[in-house]
Amino acid sequence: MPSSRPSNRRHFLHRCAGAFGALAVPAIVPRRVLASADAPGANDRIGIGYIGFGRRAPQIGLSRDAATVAVSDCHLGRAEATAARYGALAFQDYRKMLERPEVDAVIVATPDHWHALASIHACQAGKDVYCEKPLSLTIREGRAMVAAARKYDRVFQTGSQQRSDAKCRLGCELIRNGRIGRVVRVLAANYPSPWNCALPGEPAPDGLDWDLWCGPTQPRPFHADLYPCRAKPGWCSFRDYSGGEMTGWGAHGLDQVQWALGTDDTGPVELWTEGERFDPPTYAEPESKTRGDAICSKPKTFMRYASGTILEFGGGPGGGAVFIGQQGRITIDRGALKAEPAELLDDPLPPDAVRLEASDNHVQNWLECIRSRRKPVADVEIGHRSATLCHLGNIARWLSRRAVWDPAREAFPGDDEANALLDRPRRKPYELPQVM
Repeated sequence: MPSSRPSNRRHFLHRCAGAFGALAVPAIVPRRVLASADAPGANDRIGIGYIGFGRRAPQIGLSRDAATVAVSDCHLGRAEATAARYGALAFQDYRKMLERPEVDAVIVATPDHWHALASIHACQAGKDVYCEKPLSLTIREGRAMVAAARKYDRVFQTGSQQRSDAKCRLGCELIRNGRIGRVVRVLAANYPSPWNCALPGEPAPDGLDWDLWCGPTQPRPFHADLYPCRAKPGWCSFRDYSGGEMTGWGAHGLDQVQWALGTDDTGPVELWTEGERFDPPTYAEPESKTRGDAICSKPKTFMRYASGTILEFGGGPGGGAVFIGQQGRITIDRGALKAEPAELLDDPLPPDAVRLEASDNHVQNWLECIRSRRKPVADVEIGHRSATLCHLGNIARWLSRRAVWDPAREAFPGDDEANALLDRPRRKPYELPQVM
């Protein structure tokens, strides 16, 4: 692994040592990003560092505007092999990577339980952030991520790439402009909530720091089926590390609900379930996701917006939703758009119609915003509000009763049981920094 030479961020690691949360790093816009007479930003490539390089990271392509200059991963061998392909630096501890002056921005592609801490530390180190969806593991984490991006003036894109899909954008524009009249009901997919893990221990692979991988969660033994995502069943099905497919696929579909309803800065006001109480299984040996998905899709979940629109979890597509209005319905699904009646899609929107922020390349939109310092199409606040909708879906099942939600305060008024589910305990030294 290449050694780290001294840099003007030397104190960053020192501040992190022994306490992940005690950081106070000034926000610095890297010189290579902003154009100047002697260093024209338009001719410079943005230096990207990856935090986590498992299943998802290789799928996030960079344009010629950017270059991979560093890779960090809890599995040092994986970080070194990946870095070698790019001629980049390799790190096992991302905090050391954040010290590097050649790293202008980071892509956070870790498991969900690491999203908040890695993103906040990157903001504090003066790096812009692209964080994979779902943005957060809890609602409180999401709000802290927004606070960090604002406090340190970072360009922060959430990896909800359907915000950069032309058909999804058109469908949301049609709905926002009243093409189907008032939206009465929205049908989302019946996304399963997470279940519990009691898989037996196995030897961890050489080069993998398993304790570091566990991070803020209470450590449990390594297991080959726990380590990868969407294996049988993989970390993304277990409550310690994820919100299940409610946050996994729900972060795509429910993000389209927020966009189409014009609620990117708010959310529903009530949630409830119908049917039996939630009773998730515990996986104690390897098996497929089938049993857990079936059990954790019950009870059925509902939400109500202040407008009166009802969101029902069931009958909709995984990558979008069915929007039922007084004058027809529009279905948005990843890269697909249809209407009933079909002619609802025929007439173009008038010149004075509400138009949504346009992008045809999600990562490129982020890179362009790094140069311009504008907010990207899936800004951190948008990602937080969409992830909150996912978290509320899980909270509804965990409560298995009706609850009132205040989207402005992001709390359940007078409901201690529900408010206890807004965050989770974290083990030392992985507490969230105070950025509010």
